[in-house]
Amino acid sequence: MARGERDAGECGGQRVISESPKVTDMPPAIETHALTRDFGKLRALDNLDMTVEQGEIFGFLGPNGAGKSTAIRLMLDFIRPTYGYARVMGFDCQADSMEVRRRVGYLPGDIRVYPALTGRETIAFFCEMRGYSAAESGALELAERLQLRLDVKSGTYSKGNRQKLGIVLALMGSPDVLMLDEPSSGLDPLIQHELWTLLREQAARGVTVFFSSHVMSEVEMVCERVAILRQGKLVALEGVAEMKTRAVRHLIARFADEVPPDGTFTFDGVRELRRERDLVELEVQGEVDPVLKALSQHRVVDLVSEQPSLEELLMRFYERERSS
Repeated sequence: MARGERDAGECGGQRVISESPKVTDMPPAIETHALTRDFGKLRALDNLDMTVEQGEIFGFLGPNGAGKSTAIRLMLDFIRPTYGYARVMGFDCQADSMEVRRRVGYLPGDIRVYPALTGRETIAFFCEMRGYSAAESGALELAERLQLRLDVKSGTYSKGNRQKLGIVLALMGSPDVLMLDEPSSGLDPLIQHELWTLLREQAARGVTVFFSSHVMSEVEMVCERVAILRQGKLVALEGVAEMKTRAVRHLIARFADEVPPDGTFTFDGVRELRRERDLVELEVQGEVDPVLKALSQHRVVDLVSEQPSLEELLMRFYERERSS
């Protein structure tokens, strides 16, 4: 078969179609085309077309059951597609799955550890499998930055420490691509901040960071682009800055005196939700500057800005999808 032709085969009684890799000088870090996976009558992932560039920090969003984990498992060849294909660094995720795995650092959503091994022994075990020493891998420095104690049994670790160990195992050895499933889960705020610093450093070196999250503030803080899934389908793929211009937030202003008169906040993208004697709650889509200028004409004693939850944001994308 010529290089680049489609290859059809069977997997678990299902028709599988993939494409042989076409390695170029600068292929996308991740590329999927019509990537589809059925589990019986359930379509878990439906024709996913997506490209992630090298050195990009990319968010993968959606509620439970949206297809995020299925997509990642397909990219790592843990399961096979019903149709379509995926490539990582130009290599076909089926035909060259071992090459793909050599280039990927992976953190699963529910990290499991070997309870009888210490953190240090766990790192040494995985380093030996990958063919380098713990010193060469950079794992010990990573553990220190994440404040992970290495000389205790992994079975005694808290959820946060298990997560730290998983992050160390994913990042060690300088992989080309990081696939991280809810990487900040269980981490305290200071360690979360250190994690985001680490990921930015990795991206600055050219590493691609691909991670799922349900925390909107994390996505805004570190991601350049996001993909949003719903029921296995791609709802949106766009830059975070663009997404934020459409994001709706709530502003709650409390005044020293009575609230300003009706009509004070009649701007495009602004809707008044609640009005009490000394309080106004507004829903603001896009820039808040016009509202702040209007508020500055009055004596405001308290102002609270609430970002929408991920669920609210997703619902807006879903509504846009239905209306299009």
